[in-house]
Parts: sequence; C-alpha cells; structure tokens
Amino acid sequence: MRNGMRPFISLLGLLAALAISAGCATSRSTIDSRKQERASVYSSLSPEMRAMVDAGKIKVGMPMDAVYMAWGKPSQIVGGETAQGAHTTWIYEGTQLQEYRYWSSGPHYGRRHGYGSPTLESDYYPASYVQAEVNFQDGVVKQWRTLPSPSIR
Repeated sequence: MRNGMRPFISLLGLLAALAISAGCATSRSTIDSRKQERASVYSSLSPEMRAMVDAGKIKVGMPMDAVYMAWGKPSQIVGGETAQGAHTTWIYEGTQLQEYRYWSSGPHYGRRHGYGSPTLESDYYPASYVQAEVNFQDGVVKQWRTLPSPSIR
C-alpha cells in the first residue's frame, strides 16, 4: 500500500470508531422512543422518577423499566445471589479509540523506486470497556456505579 493512502485509511478507521461510540450515547430522541415503547410504565412513575428518566439519570429505588428508559438496553445481563437473595446486574459498555503505533518502511515512490526511511505510523481501533453497572434486587435498583474510561496508552 502506498504511504499516501495510510493517513486516509487511518482517518476512515477513526471516523468509523467515532460513529460506533456516538451510537452508544443516550440522546433525547432515544429516551423519547423508549418512553413511548413503555408508555404505561412511564405514566405510572412518580413525578421525581419521570424527571430522572427525562434527564437520562438513574437512582436507587428505581424500577428496571425506568432504568431501561433512561439508559437503554444493557450490553450484558448477569444474575447472581447474595445472602439477601437473588439479584441481577446490568452492565453497560462504552467504547473509546485505542491508538496503535508502529514503524513502517513502506515503498518510496519518487525518482528512485525502493524502500524509504522508517516512519512512525498510527492506527486507531475501537476498544470496549465496562462503563457502568446497575444492581437490581426484586426489580429495583439497589446500587449502581459508573466507572472511568481506561487511560489511553
């Protein structure tokens, strides 16, 4: 591949990864569509819970349906049991771009054909990580936490 094409391909990878990660964000239209999908549940929520859903926020004591409307479908659902009984954990994943650097000494196209001096190249790949966990017991939030994105290397 010609060296002139490498930045273009890296840019395409970067744009694709940004499109993937943008699709994971909770936007006003996605909250509204989930509220319409579960309209009867939304109308039965307290005014405080409806305000939380509208803002895309969750809190302890919130029912599963309200969390779904606020944050969307989880990436994974994990079941378990503690001394207090059965529980369910919803795991939400985030995506960030991970840079991969490498040395390249691709063909040199100019007056002389052959290979040029090594150059430092980079490509970007989407990398998933656990962004948040929500623990439910008896269908309501018992605890939740958000986690920081991993540091970029």
